[in-house]
Amino acid sequence: MQNDRLRVAIVGGGIGGLAAANALVRRDIDVTVYEQAPALGEVGAGVLITPNSVRQLARMGLGDAVEELGGRIGDGSRYCRPDGTKVGAIRTADSEGAHGVYGMHRADLLGALADSLPAGVVRTGHRCAGFDQDEKSARLRFDNGATAEADVVVAADGIHSVLQRYVVEPASPVYSGHVAYRGLIASEAVPGWPTDVHLVWMGRQQHFMVYPVRGGSLLNYVGFLPSGNAAEETWSGKGDPDALRTAFAGWDPLIENLLAKVETTYWWGLFDREPLPTWTAGRLTLLGDAAHPMLPHLGQGANQSIEDGVALAVLLAGSTREDAPRALRSYEEFRRPRTAKVQEGARANGRRYDSQYTDLRQRDAEIAASGELRAWLYDHDVELRAREFAGA
Repeated sequence: MQNDRLRVAIVGGGIGGLAAANALVRRDIDVTVYEQAPALGEVGAGVLITPNSVRQLARMGLGDAVEELGGRIGDGSRYCRPDGTKVGAIRTADSEGAHGVYGMHRADLLGALADSLPAGVVRTGHRCAGFDQDEKSARLRFDNGATAEADVVVAADGIHSVLQRYVVEPASPVYSGHVAYRGLIASEAVPGWPTDVHLVWMGRQQHFMVYPVRGGSLLNYVGFLPSGNAAEETWSGKGDPDALRTAFAGWDPLIENLLAKVETTYWWGLFDREPLPTWTAGRLTLLGDAAHPMLPHLGQGANQSIEDGVALAVLLAGSTREDAPRALRSYEEFRRPRTAKVQEGARANGRRYDSQYTDLRQRDAEIAASGELRAWLYDHDVELRAREFAGA
């Protein structure tokens, strides 16, 4: 019967929350997404979508959208020294070559995820203000006066999650010591720029990367620089293009030529957390950055959130209201080891990109061997593995 369907409330309408909603809808689970903003939107510019989540998005019926809205990244992608000389190749597909890597504008990915959901699933203008639960259900309160009851609540509300404190003692995010300057520029403004490759330049305590979005019509650039001010935490702080140009002066002329065309740039502080001791309390569980915020140096923040949503849906499928908490514990048990490894891997890769080595030959050797880590990331079929885990 319709009223016997498991009811899931997701707090947070970002990439992770909407991916989870799509995965749950596929399994005929009643889901509602509550987003605090008055309209869906993503702050930020580009995001890399890697084979481990491309595989899942295709199963959600979004394969064509990824192809149409993304910029496929192909051969010629490489890690470089500051002068542009090649250190190693960047892996751009899974081991079978079946799924690739795409640069996407965050707003495009969010829009595709939202458009694929049934009408009424997403409710904007709902800022979560409180939570409580008992053995039978969980309840949410919102600052607009609305309330909601569900069998499961999923906190997909980011690194500063309102709901996280109902699961674990609050802990401050860890500042990496770096900020990132980012922006988009039309590829036609930089004649001759390769619009189908991902390029990373690695220097002392800083690095720079560029990859295509929107079919190569736009280039997403990010410059990573050290900063001693841990208070610099924002997704949309206005940056100084001249300061960015000065920081990378003397690097590869490709970078200097691109930065010469930059008129507006934004910066954000880079934070993560130590792996949490638990993600779940009764009928409440954490997802994405609320559970495992990570540095961007493996390009896995959005991808791991998508994996979370698929795993959650697989492990909730077939659950009753009574045994939903058990399914949430299984989700946490299944996902935590992988995301903890990715969190640490992102930190380690940041040290490589920022050349934090006495002997750079060690860095170069690790970069050359990084294909093994990428294969572990990209070949993972979270839906298949979650099914196997559920049957164990």
